[in-house]
Amino acid sequence: MDISIHSSFLPHDDPDKALAFYRDTLGFEVRMDVGYEGMRWITVGPAGQPDIAIVLHPPAADPGITEDERRTIVEMMAKGTYGGINLAAKDLDGVFAQLQANGADIVQEPIDQPYGVRDFAVRDPAGNLLRIQELP
Repeated sequence: MDISIHSSFLPHDDPDKALAFYRDTLGFEVRMDVGYEGMRWITVGPAGQPDIAIVLHPPAADPGITEDERRTIVEMMAKGTYGGINLAAKDLDGVFAQLQANGADIVQEPIDQPYGVRDFAVRDPAGNLLRIQELP
């Protein structure tokens, strides 16, 4: 089988803040920005990697969830426990310095993890946890 990762989904609770973070702070390209019935889906991805994307979506768009589930999702997003993704960079310290200078919500400074990875953690405006790992 020839299977690859094409896109991953992260929720947003404010499309303008999400767009500013992923486009302006992380430097991702905006691939699509689609509105429908007052909601927005924004597809972003790293420059030079057109086959890989993150779809920032409104968590309330799923018609199959209950109001109690919607409230739980909102609570989990606020705590940063609902969505997350791992990214990678060759210059981890440079990326960290840029994000810190841009006022990103740093959760953990660069650290050598006991499992052999050097990384740091940041939250996007919706509370999603992004771990950025150093590429060898």
